[in-house]
Amino acid sequence: MPLRPLPLALLVACALRPPDDYQTSATGTTSAPATETAASGATTTAGEPTANSTAAPPLPTTSGPGPSTDGLDASATGDTVRLDQGPLWCDPWAEDCPAGEKCMPYADDGGGAWNSLKCALVAPDPDGVGEPCEAIGSAVSGEDTCDKHSMCWNVDPDTLAGTCVSFCDGSPDAPTCAPFKTTCHVWNSGVLNLCLPMCDPILQDCPNGDLCLPHPNESGFICVLDGGRGVGQAFDPCEYANVCEAGLSCVPPELASECDPEALGCCLPFCDLNAANTCPGQDQVCLPWPEEGPAEPGFEHVGICGLPMP
Repeated sequence: MPLRPLPLALLVACALRPPDDYQTSATGTTSAPATETAASGATTTAGEPTANSTAAPPLPTTSGPGPSTDGLDASATGDTVRLDQGPLWCDPWAEDCPAGEKCMPYADDGGGAWNSLKCALVAPDPDGVGEPCEAIGSAVSGEDTCDKHSMCWNVDPDTLAGTCVSFCDGSPDAPTCAPFKTTCHVWNSGVLNLCLPMCDPILQDCPNGDLCLPHPNESGFICVLDGGRGVGQAFDPCEYANVCEAGLSCVPPELASECDPEALGCCLPFCDLNAANTCPGQDQVCLPWPEEGPAEPGFEHVGICGLPMP
């Protein structure tokens, strides 16, 4: 029986969502997560269309990396300028902030998802990439103890402790990463660009309880923070890429009859194309990932559980 071809864009989403505890801002006010969507494709908080996301953090996108200027004052899209009110907009690739500051992603609406960029002071005696760090105020405040061109990642919502990770080098068209066995990952409409470890979604071999999820612009997989804390189980609806439990991905609900067809996305398991069928849904089989073109070397065995073509 032939397998149904599935566009890669429908199998992944684009934004990232911090754990639920991050939804409380530095002022103590609890806010709803940003409305960047998952596999069906919808509209971001800023009102710009996005291809198949599940933000929080929730899923990967096929669009090119780089910060979006949609909805910004035209004066902020050229040289860095301070608006009459609000932060200093900046370019994380160019690091064009004033001396002693760095370009940082943050939540500008009091919510729990990174949706904008600003210049923030670099801490005295800052922490280096791979070293323990601390977010200041909240995980999405855009302020931390990491050095320039890095941010505090995988932050504990209670202690605000995390680890410094590097931003990508190069340019949106040609991103690079210096740390060994890391790859550039761009999320949240270009606001986040991070060098994160590569991983195997079948083994779920990420450190610190992180999730192994698809790279948004390539066919490999990388480690991202767990935004669901074990909430999203098989067939549960999902809105963000990293809210399904380890071993599952937020994909279109049409891949399983057990999923809610009205949901933005549905948590379904990765599967091993070289092993016996272990997919939990009725009539599901292991579909290749990606469905078109060669798989990333080392990931030829990876598939996603889904329904075959009728």
